[in-house]
Amino acid sequence: MGPGMKKVSQWILSSLRVKMLAMFVMLTIVPLIAVGIVSYQKSFRTISEHSKASFLLTADRLARDIDVLFQDTARLLELENHQAVLRFLFSQTDSYADAKDILQAFDLYRKTYRNDSVLNISMVNLYGRGISERRGVFALNQNPLRNPHFQYLMNAPDEVLIVPPDEMLPQDRLDGFQYDSEHVVSIMTTVRQRITREVIGFIVIDLDADTVLRYIREAMAGHAGYFYVADSSGKPLFAADSSYARLLPAAADLAPRLDRKSDSFVEDGPDGQIFITYTTSADTGWKMIGIAPLREIVKDAREIRRLIFLSVGLSIVFTIGLYVYLTSRLTRPIQILKHKMRKAASGFFEVKVRPAGTDELADLGNSFNIMIEQIRMLMERSIREREQVRKAELRTLQAQINPHFLYNSLDSIVWMAEAGKNREVIRLVQALSRFFRISLSKGRDLISVGEEVEHVRNYLVIQQMRYSDILDYEIDIPQELRAVPILKMTLQPIVENALYHGIKNKRGKGRIRISGASDQDRTIRLSVADNGIGMSAGKLAELRGLLDDPLVPQGESEPDSGFGLLNVQRRLRLYYGPQYGIVLDSREGAGTTVEITIPVQGGTHLEESVPGG
Repeated sequence: MGPGMKKVSQWILSSLRVKMLAMFVMLTIVPLIAVGIVSYQKSFRTISEHSKASFLLTADRLARDIDVLFQDTARLLELENHQAVLRFLFSQTDSYADAKDILQAFDLYRKTYRNDSVLNISMVNLYGRGISERRGVFALNQNPLRNPHFQYLMNAPDEVLIVPPDEMLPQDRLDGFQYDSEHVVSIMTTVRQRITREVIGFIVIDLDADTVLRYIREAMAGHAGYFYVADSSGKPLFAADSSYARLLPAAADLAPRLDRKSDSFVEDGPDGQIFITYTTSADTGWKMIGIAPLREIVKDAREIRRLIFLSVGLSIVFTIGLYVYLTSRLTRPIQILKHKMRKAASGFFEVKVRPAGTDELADLGNSFNIMIEQIRMLMERSIREREQVRKAELRTLQAQINPHFLYNSLDSIVWMAEAGKNREVIRLVQALSRFFRISLSKGRDLISVGEEVEHVRNYLVIQQMRYSDILDYEIDIPQELRAVPILKMTLQPIVENALYHGIKNKRGKGRIRISGASDQDRTIRLSVADNGIGMSAGKLAELRGLLDDPLVPQGESEPDSGFGLLNVQRRLRLYYGPQYGIVLDSREGAGTTVEITIPVQGGTHLEESVPGG
């Protein structure tokens, strides 16, 4: 159970009115919701199945229309059996009589079958001599068998080859005629000698593909999706427009789902889930594919869901009104007790309840009075425990500072080692060793200012080796301050913040200056100033507001650029008190200055022990 559900559960269990409301809801709303869910599921299933079935039927009709188109066109292939055609293709010499007979046969077949979609009929023999409706007798300037389509038909003479527009070759236009539109489908087959069944030529019928597009547009009428024709691998051949492409998943993902004669399925597309149905043409082997956003398929079912939700909502309003009317007088004593408890929760512990009677509410009032007395006893205990928690939090905050820096430093060492920079590796490892020696400092929370300065110096040495072109620094701490004790890891997070959020984003070389001074009121002021990009007035005001009360958890609202500052501020306030800590000043484009104020605790000095190399 998540935190939100726990809160709701606690609220329900702690309120009599909520319990009574829950009872009303259980008796009235739950049955209605159950009936609504069942109704919605059945209507959703019925409507979606109906829409899917309608889509599949449309795809089947489209396949039948295209099959009929090609079947009607294929009747013209019967010209291969015409005697004049056989003589013309078998002969190597021109015959005007045969050519005239063939052209008359073309006209006769057109009048017989009345297929207005046929654009041209042409034939050619193996010697390159041909005849077509548009040009009459012609001769090719190259061997017809150089055409890959004819080569295929030579190996499969019984097949009828249908060539879509995108697979059309220039050699397929036998008579050299070029159509205005590229939407032309060619139907090809061989012409064979009657007795020997030897291939003596080829017949090519050019079909207007706009007829196919018209069938597709008719199929799309009344549907929310799109239809298109693809080859057996799923590659699009014909589409009324290109809008369908934005819905489709990658062709490589779609192709394996098209291995059956017909099917329908739901697939993830670029704009959400899409419903896909397809059927396969028996004559061409092409796929008639219909696609539509799934939300459009189940749109009617969603309307039913809205009506059900509206009904449930009105029922809830009615139930709540009835509940308020029935419980207004029953919960008055509980409301009074609730008011008293809120006063106690705000810190007013003089509040008392005067129980009347001997029922459960009277017992509750007496328990409340006993609770107030026990709270006073628990407050002192809570204060002691909070001090222990603060110390534990202090150590936790210290442990949060170092890991990412270690990872970056080790990455730099690896890079330098791979580059053969041995001296830089030695220097970096030494600085890193001194850095973590001070960081650990045998578990001490306090170290000397001198140790803290050396700690920062090792950090800057490491970072200067990584960012030599952008980083320069200066440390000016008087000698008399170096033995004063200071909370460990005070300066380094602020210097790190200045580097990553001030210097790195600045054009040209940046500079960090660390200085210190003491006041007569036994306080020490340490300053970290940079000439980085600074921050805007709004950002400065936001950070100052967070620094004013750093002990309040900020959660995800805590800014990345101020995490180090807030961390140090929390530690300083926890250890030294609210009058000490960080003062922030910045100007956009000019840099940022962080001033740290700490007390000289009882004049106690630590022996300065700066780690050596």
